[in-house]
Amino acid sequence: MSRRSLSGRTAKRRAPAPVFAALGDETRLALVAKLSGGQPRSISQLTHGSRLTRQAITKHLQVLERAELVRSTHVGRENLFELNPEPIDEMKKYLDRVSELWDRKLARLKSFVEGT
Repeated sequence: MSRRSLSGRTAKRRAPAPVFAALGDETRLALVAKLSGGQPRSISQLTHGSRLTRQAITKHLQVLERAELVRSTHVGRENLFELNPEPIDEMKKYLDRVSELWDRKLARLKSFVEGT
């Protein structure tokens, strides 16, 4: 199974590994959930209700930014962060393609084993 056959590469397609790696942490998943409401939020708002420091939240946000899952905008004295849903949409499509590929392979295996 080649990387090309799964990704259906286009000019702007992201590699799946950095997005999966960024989402592989509970804190970052919680931040994505907080940002999924569509409203940009400050670090103070994202830290509220967490036992983590602002510095720790900032480091997690930087990982999410590098994976292009989060965008930040400087407003006044603070940065506002918002979710970029495109990488998540791309990951869903990627997983759908992988699932479809495995469904076909398993159907062929079943057919072979059952002799039909």
